[in-house]
Amino acid sequence: MNKTFIIAEAGANHDRKFDQALSLIDVAISSGANAVKFQTYSSDTLYTKNTPDFAGYENINKLIENIQIPREWQSDLKSYCDENGIEFMSTPFDIKAVDELYDLGVKRIKIAGFEATDPRIVRYAASTKLPLIITAGIGTDLKMMQKIIDWVCAENSNPDLTFLHGNNAYPTPLEHSCLLQIRKIIDTEFSVDFNVGISDHTNSIVVPSLAVSLGATVVEKHYTLSRHLRGPDHGLHALEPRELSQMIRYVRDTEKCLFEKSSVSDSEVGFLNAMRSVVAKTKILPGDKLCEKNITTKRPFLAGCIPAENFYDLFGKTAKTEIEEDSLIFEGDVG
Repeated sequence: MNKTFIIAEAGANHDRKFDQALSLIDVAISSGANAVKFQTYSSDTLYTKNTPDFAGYENINKLIENIQIPREWQSDLKSYCDENGIEFMSTPFDIKAVDELYDLGVKRIKIAGFEATDPRIVRYAASTKLPLIITAGIGTDLKMMQKIIDWVCAENSNPDLTFLHGNNAYPTPLEHSCLLQIRKIIDTEFSVDFNVGISDHTNSIVVPSLAVSLGATVVEKHYTLSRHLRGPDHGLHALEPRELSQMIRYVRDTEKCLFEKSSVSDSEVGFLNAMRSVVAKTKILPGDKLCEKNITTKRPFLAGCIPAENFYDLFGKTAKTEIEEDSLIFEGDVG
């Protein structure tokens, strides 16, 4: 199978410190992620001025001002990523951000779950003709996914599209991760083909591997330098560096397991001798009829001997040679 595309979601965990943003990139590189992703938004285009407090957040606009990435960083961050062999990504939360990222030369655009139901942003991102990754999170059921596809196809008739199954609670309780939705999405017929992945906000390092076993080809996971840092994105849904590396190892190990089994795998060849064969239970003379009184089954199995699976087929057949007790019976021993 193709390798899972793993996005290390740095989000706002740079805390508006450039060196911290570089450190986040370094962690993503050392962990083995394919891409590191930030978020490009502005307080004046994200929430209205009179947005009430919700989900434990007070004065949401002030919060956004304090965590939004300085736009002038993005070019330098992308250059740093390019120099160090990891893909730079950022989620645009408005039309201007789409333009900025396109001009930077990003390879793909990721649409967040809360923005996935906004046709303005989706259609404008699709008009770039870049590959799109869209989180199918809150408010995005199968019917809504088809509606999003229609928006995308209005701008690009042959899109390179990926939907990420996700839950927009931070953190997501394990019992709300609903991983079987991945199979439901894969098994549903839509108007275009697309890849399926997961945007995982649980505090687990194994959920992405489970998602991959169900068919996910893209994994997005938040991470932080330390959950002890202050800020809304450093919470339980964000993995620390060692956990991120372990999560990615689990995904890569899972990939190695996702193959159909042949009758004998390469790793099993050396153990063929441990299979059972037909063996003489007593001394057998030429002309003796084989039956349960004079044959049994034991290990090992050697080339040319009769495998245990043929035990009952031998009943009534005649021995052609003398076979010592507790000896393997070979094909040439029986007429």
